[in-house]
Amino acid sequence: MPQTVLLAEDDRAIRHALERALTLEGYAVTAVADGVEALAQAHRTPPDILVLDVMMPGIDGLQVCRVLRAEGDRTPILMLTALVETADRIAGLDAGADDYVVKPFDVEEVFARLRALLRRTSPVNGAPAALPEATSTPAPASREALGQIAAAGLHMDIQARRAWRGQRELELTRTEFELLELLVRNAGIVLDHATIYDRIWGYDFGPGSKNLAVYVGYLRRKLDGPGAPALIHTVRGVGYVLRED
Repeated sequence: MPQTVLLAEDDRAIRHALERALTLEGYAVTAVADGVEALAQAHRTPPDILVLDVMMPGIDGLQVCRVLRAEGDRTPILMLTALVETADRIAGLDAGADDYVVKPFDVEEVFARLRALLRRTSPVNGAPAALPEATSTPAPASREALGQIAAAGLHMDIQARRAWRGQRELELTRTEFELLELLVRNAGIVLDHATIYDRIWGYDFGPGSKNLAVYVGYLRRKLDGPGAPALIHTVRGVGYVLRED
């Protein structure tokens, strides 16, 4: 059975072009013109993935995302946005979106991001797929036992998809959780940008992409409470490392 996509885009030309491209790529696409229709269709026939334009009349893409997440719907959501400021992208992630593409976009990038999101949500024996490790030998502080991993004052329950810093539980999106898991499993090891893109998105979006920087920034905001030392460190020109200084 083809995977189903619910596309909400108020620009008719973009909607029709993307609907046609997705259909040719093998997806079963339902295309709607606004957020009201998107919510009604998502409730009527839940899709495998949603593609939502941010700026739509009435109920916009961010509101659609917030409503679905408030209802407990964890269907992956890819946002289409003409807004290029980091704060605007963070607003989408805060609403519960899993990824975003900035307009004007290359349709191949949309395909790549959809494939990555769908791979991460594909069940294996009825459970979420485990995230591959970036190195053959995990850091000593990250040894997994019964689905529990810990490093640098962080503790993660992989099966339950929950994470804590000390006693404080962290509210993380799917992508944030998987990024943090990768860093915890490799605590003390500098992971380069290409490795992180490959492990989390399954695709390297190139040196001009701000995608990883946005997610790292947002994850830092959730990890680092007032007075708490930073845990994710930037190694300029290389990548990121999780460690306590």
